[in-house]
Amino acid sequence: MSDAIDLTAMYAMHDALRRELTHLDRITTSSDLDPKRILATSAGWQLFKQALHIHHTAEDDALWPALRDNLAGHAQDSALVEAMAAEHAAIDPLIAAIDAATVDAAANPGHIGELVDALVTGLTGHLRHEEDVALPLIQREVTPEQWAHFGQTHAQRIGPDAPRLLPWLLDGADERTVATMLAPLPEPAREAYAATWVPAYRALDRWGVGAAA
Repeated sequence: MSDAIDLTAMYAMHDALRRELTHLDRITTSSDLDPKRILATSAGWQLFKQALHIHHTAEDDALWPALRDNLAGHAQDSALVEAMAAEHAAIDPLIAAIDAATVDAAANPGHIGELVDALVTGLTGHLRHEEDVALPLIQREVTPEQWAHFGQTHAQRIGPDAPRLLPWLLDGADERTVATMLAPLPEPAREAYAATWVPAYRALDRWGVGAAA
């Protein structure tokens, strides 16, 4: 079944999330930057949160349930699926706490830094765990039809935000990944990606006046 499941999109999303976690770490560890201002106003934080929410809710709603059904009666593998869902649930409160701290006059940079550090640690660990254990399980147990449904769910939730999120997703990706991700798009969308979407994304100072590229 592994030949029928192409994980390019999954790895592309994970790479993009790791890229942004690096920026978040830089913002909160540099003495020259104001993390409260940057996170409260930057497009980078909003794009990161939106992409992460879409990715995790699509997994929660369209991927993990299929995997649970396929693994019925296999306790050890089923426990892994529950671990994935639990790791998702642990990340949401950290993002909410960071957002709350950015509008809290009493919150200091150190507190925000601690929250971001917890987010970086938690999400980095989850991505690694998913790649090491869950993705091989997906390739072995998920049917092509189930995988296509997950991909459709993910794409539908991106929907009209594709002009912003697709260049974000493919920022720094290799040529093969870009080609694979653009292939399902109709020709007008591929032309718009190259001519309009990418230039607009590159012009976006997503982390605020040179705070992070």
